[in-house]
Amino acid sequence: MQKALIGKKIGMTQIFDEKGNVIPVTVVEAGPCVVSQIKTVENDGYASVQMGYGDMKAHKVNKPMKGHFEKANVAPKRTLREFRFDDTSAYTLGQIVKADVFASGDKVDVTGTSKGKGYAGVIKRWNFQRLKESHGSGPVARHGGSMGACSSPSRVWKGKKMAGHLGAERVTVQNLAVVKVDAENNLIAIKGAVPGPNGGIVVIRDTVKA
Repeated sequence: MQKALIGKKIGMTQIFDEKGNVIPVTVVEAGPCVVSQIKTVENDGYASVQMGYGDMKAHKVNKPMKGHFEKANVAPKRTLREFRFDDTSAYTLGQIVKADVFASGDKVDVTGTSKGKGYAGVIKRWNFQRLKESHGSGPVARHGGSMGACSSPSRVWKGKKMAGHLGAERVTVQNLAVVKVDAENNLIAIKGAVPGPNGGIVVIRDTVKA
């Protein structure tokens, strides 16, 4: 059975294993999630399971989404994510999926939105070196320098490393280990750091083996 959950990053802490070793972990409130749609190869061309997480007031849901939730006979959810599975037979519409779907020792991939850092220069964004400020460099010590375009090709090549928007992008950290599962409180402790700020939405799914 392929497994996945939507959750919320709580923060980092540390726990001790049976040998007394310190393990840094990220605590994620994973689920409960509800299965809001199941797609099949026959009807949709591919197999997937859509899950919803986080309660939402009914009057805040627009009409298309209201119909979507009513068709599945589930309460409105704030966050929806779709997971492509090879086999969806283990899931049923309206099924509640909780943290206990994972167990200690499982390997998972965690996807989240990294912390936004606004508009950043080339030093912070791309680790450019700054110029010497001893003689003659002027007030351009942290500038990006020449674009090297000249009269040919008379433009800046696409992908040129320049100043711009940094962070707030989708990041996936792969092959992390589940250290502990608290099924009663829907908490999962994952070894290491997962992307995103505290309180951000993250997606946990079992690592796809090549």
